[in-house]
Amino acid sequence: MPGEKPDRDVRLIVGAVGISALGDILLWVPLTLHLEEMTGSALAVAAMMFCLWGPIVLLAPLSGLIVDRGEARRILIVASVAQAVVAAGLAFALDSLPAILILSALLGIGFSIAQPAEFALVPVIGRGRLTQVNGYVEAARYAGMTAGPLIGGSLAAVGGTEVALAVNAATFAVVAIAGTLLRTRRAPGVDGAEEIGRARDGIVYLFRDRMLAVVLVVVFVSLLFMSASVTAEVFFLKQDLGVGDFLYGAIFASWMIGMVVGALVISRRIAATSLAAATLVAIAIQGAGLGAPTIWLVAGFAAAMWFIGGIAHGTKNVLARTLIQERVPEHVHGRAFAAYNGMRNGAELFALAAGGLLVAAIGARETLALAGGIPILAAIVGLLVYRRRGEPEPRAEPEPEPA
Repeated sequence: MPGEKPDRDVRLIVGAVGISALGDILLWVPLTLHLEEMTGSALAVAAMMFCLWGPIVLLAPLSGLIVDRGEARRILIVASVAQAVVAAGLAFALDSLPAILILSALLGIGFSIAQPAEFALVPVIGRGRLTQVNGYVEAARYAGMTAGPLIGGSLAAVGGTEVALAVNAATFAVVAIAGTLLRTRRAPGVDGAEEIGRARDGIVYLFRDRMLAVVLVVVFVSLLFMSASVTAEVFFLKQDLGVGDFLYGAIFASWMIGMVVGALVISRRIAATSLAAATLVAIAIQGAGLGAPTIWLVAGFAAAMWFIGGIAHGTKNVLARTLIQERVPEHVHGRAFAAYNGMRNGAELFALAAGGLLVAAIGARETLALAGGIPILAAIVGLLVYRRRGEPEPRAEPEPEPA
């Protein structure tokens, strides 16, 4: 039937991303609890986090090159199978901190390869409706990130860390199975001998396009400050707003619900000729949603503004993905996303550390105001630069090919 293959592959890649996100969180929550109990050391927990997420930053050029030099579907399958094996082995190595760190680093290497492979497959699968498919992908990622802590904590409490890690290993196996069922193929992107070994092309292509560079600089600056809010939020909500545990959870949930609305509903309504401007506007609204509650200390207002900020956050993520896929040549998509993912994770890791220092130095309310205000200013500057240069937006997505 016409359309059956694209729809089937869309469901498979969206499901794979959701399961992958769930598995990521399902991994580090039980491991964090286990290390806290086993060592009582914050340094041990921090080392494990670095081993898991550090390779995404440090290996971004090489990981992206691997994806662009091979067939992305096959790379996703191989990386997921390897992660399933490592995760299963981790369940039997919980008595040794060095073994936990080594195996966590191997899993991190798998993340650094599998995520660009997923990203590179999406434009091929979603051709003709790229923003819509990216919305599905982002919504699935949010669902997995939301369910992961609940499932991981429950499994660790009921069956122990070993059971949680066994389930985590199964999620990698499920992603591998989804990969084998995909009918879409993305051929290797080697255009000639001169292309071999250019691992840096991902970051080069992201910033050689002036309009894309403006957007990504604003995204990076906003992440540096917005991610610092993670440390401040709990203190602001509990101490400055004086909310109870239920309202605390409800306000956090409002942001996540907003992200899903933004990814599934708002992003698809943005014209392909307005992606860059809309991304910058979304960053400004996200900053306002985060920072405005520090002006009027009312819990209901905070929940409403965080819902709006979440909508902008979900919209921004979808549009940024689509913009990269539209502006960067397809044969560099693996390296481009690996570079983007590395920048994003690097900014977030730095901001999480800096957030604690800011809270200690100036207070939670002031930190949150800064985390929201600086991205607004950055977005305004980005819009002014973008409008002054008059850069053309990406062309509209091509019509889907007949089945």
